[in-house]
Amino acid sequence: MSKRLWKAAQDLIEVTEKHRFLSAMVDGTLDEDKFKYYVVQDALYLTDFAACLHRLGDKAAAIKPEHSERLHSLARGAEEDEKELHRSFFKKWNISDIQQDGSKVKATPNTLLYTSYMIRVVSTKSYAEGLAVLLPCFWVYMHVGKCMLKFRDELGKSVKRIPQYDAWIDMYASDEFEKEVNDYIRLVDDVAKDLDEDTIDKMEEHFIMSCKLEHMFWDSAENLTQWP
Repeated sequence: MSKRLWKAAQDLIEVTEKHRFLSAMVDGTLDEDKFKYYVVQDALYLTDFAACLHRLGDKAAAIKPEHSERLHSLARGAEEDEKELHRSFFKKWNISDIQQDGSKVKATPNTLLYTSYMIRVVSTKSYAEGLAVLLPCFWVYMHVGKCMLKFRDELGKSVKRIPQYDAWIDMYASDEFEKEVNDYIRLVDDVAKDLDEDTIDKMEEHFIMSCKLEHMFWDSAENLTQWP
């Protein structure tokens, strides 16, 4: 099942892995203000993402109890490990995860679009569809992290980048994150074994949409998108 999902979105994923925002992180040319924008918005996103994982864990207790604890532990990983990386950046920049420049941070258009979509699917659709809508946040991040690590290795010491960029790459290209991603993929493949074609088609639809929203999330940071 997971291979089918990846193949369905592969063309878009191949474009995303070359996104200007990501490549500029590696070659050191990314404006730090764009990265700050991204990290603050990603912290907001991760709060909702972790809540969705917890909600799926609650759903799994009655449907796939063997999935439940792993989903809750993945939620805690998003809340603790990934957001700890963000908090380390905020400390360096002297901002908090709820305030920036003294004003309350609000989700920008693409952040709100993405989180609203995943919350709606997880809350109102089937357990399997909920798993599918969250999968790109795991899998695409690992994929681009590995691509960025390869690019960084190729560049070697020929460029300089701020430490936060390297820390981000190291997080998402790490063996630890890859283990979490593979565990989540196994949950998706396991639940898909018992599904009809209509539900699998819906999972594919949600996976593709989340891949689009991932790409747009980096577009938003690259363009510093704001509300009108």
